[in-house]
Amino acid sequence: MSGRAGGKAKPLKQPKKEKKEEDEEDKAFKQKQKEAAAAEKAAAEKARKKGPLATGGIKKSGKK
Repeated sequence: MSGRAGGKAKPLKQPKKEKKEEDEEDKAFKQKQKEAAAAEKAAAEKARKKGPLATGGIKKSGKK
């Protein structure tokens, strides 16, 4: 055996993806997703400011 016969096979090249034109529906969908992500991020930031809901964490019993 000579060369790369027993080695790792070289992966095949993938064809380049063609850029497709976005229509109005795609643009509206992407805009809606951006707005939803921004609203979710704002809600998470607002919740973080209030602090934890359940303070105290894990309760330990007095037994040893």
